[in-house]
Amino acid sequence: MGSGPAAALATARDLLRHHPLVDGHNDLPWEIRQQFGRDLRRVDLAAPVSQTHTDLPRLRRGGVGAQFWSVYAPGTLQGDAAVATTLEQIDLVHRMVHRYADDLELALGADDVEHAFSRGRIASLLGAEGGHAIANSTGVLRMLHRLGVRYMTLTHNVNVPWADSATDDPVVGGLSAFGREVVREMQRLGMLVDLSHVAATTARDVLGIAEAPVVFSHSGARAVCDHPRNVPDDLLRRLAANGGVCMVTFVPDFVSPRCRAWTLGLRAEMERRGLDPKDAGLRAATAAEHVADHPRPRAVLAEVADHVEHVRRVAGIDHVGIGGDFDGSDDVPDGLEDVACYPALIAELLDRGWSQDECVRLVSGNVLRVLREAEAVSRSSSARRGPSTASIAELDRT
Repeated sequence: MGSGPAAALATARDLLRHHPLVDGHNDLPWEIRQQFGRDLRRVDLAAPVSQTHTDLPRLRRGGVGAQFWSVYAPGTLQGDAAVATTLEQIDLVHRMVHRYADDLELALGADDVEHAFSRGRIASLLGAEGGHAIANSTGVLRMLHRLGVRYMTLTHNVNVPWADSATDDPVVGGLSAFGREVVREMQRLGMLVDLSHVAATTARDVLGIAEAPVVFSHSGARAVCDHPRNVPDDLLRRLAANGGVCMVTFVPDFVSPRCRAWTLGLRAEMERRGLDPKDAGLRAATAAEHVADHPRPRAVLAEVADHVEHVRRVAGIDHVGIGGDFDGSDDVPDGLEDVACYPALIAELLDRGWSQDECVRLVSGNVLRVLREAEAVSRSSSARRGPSTASIAELDRT
């Protein structure tokens, strides 16, 4: 086979025919809820869906072999409302898998991923985004695991009572005593602890007690783009020592310093006008005016590859993966417009000198290892201690 972009793309596609690409985060279930009211009869995922980044034909073209579907509930929901919405999203994914059983197959672990891939199906894993989904209850956490949830992001964009978020004002200072209990219970269950969205202090506290590898399901490298959602180098080094994986995201504001600077300029303009930058409606209206004199820059695929390479340099080839966050962002990089575009990213890395074996570790080898190690820790941990019944009131008394 010859050299050059066309040859690299052909090699990438062939590689993904033989090895499952495992993506760490996709928000299609929430997009379906928003656009179609959770009614799968109103959308045909077996055909092109123009309103989303994701459908079955494009997943096939993109070589996706396994997908963590986000069962997300907004952080504005608390208590019963957060639990109910999370359960509804879990139900939606289960119904989606059942409806498209020739293409999707529920996966609860690494062996299930490989089995589904061998049968020509896309393994469907579940990830809960935000610890508010458990309403401060380890019992709810166990039930989410029983329903198939295999990672939980400890926070979303706002704090939970027991852990600080990267994009909220710190309150706990990292993890509280109850937060440490949640982490221990997750690892006893074999549920991956996801550190995307959490404050660096929270991540450091988790890595100080974690017995099993953890993940960042959709984050970038802070040294490449200075955004609080990205991972600083000291945490990437600690992640390597932990055995975990940082799954690089495609969100333009996290990927591109130019896009990040534009957003900070928009925020400054809102503050100058006395407007609340957290108000989504006001932000959209101000952005529509701001863009006239300050065109929004475009992130590009090569910038995503820069993050992948930085994580590799700092943490090592065994600690990097992919977590695109398709359908979770209103913008995407040029060259990574939807889930059909993964081969282009692999081709870019091949062009940069990556070997096929290194690409296999990136797309699936690393995260499958993490899943297996989490399962092994669960077996040993469960033999030592039973289910936690501790409450936040008991552990976090002030």
